[in-house]
Amino acid sequence: MLHYEFISAWLKAQTKSERGATLVEYALLVALIAVVCIAAVTLLGSAASTKFSSVADTIN
Repeated sequence: MLHYEFISAWLKAQTKSERGATLVEYALLVALIAVVCIAAVTLLGSAASTKFSSVADTIN
């Protein structure tokens, strides 16, 4: 019975540590995607605004 408890406790510890590491990896990935999206909107937003303004001026 002692061996079974040891193996059971070891497997539970391994499972918990993997789940925590995966959660951290996903959180970092989501944060990186958010930073890239914010940078893209910031850079492309001003360029798009300028283009739309020039098109609007041309139409008027």
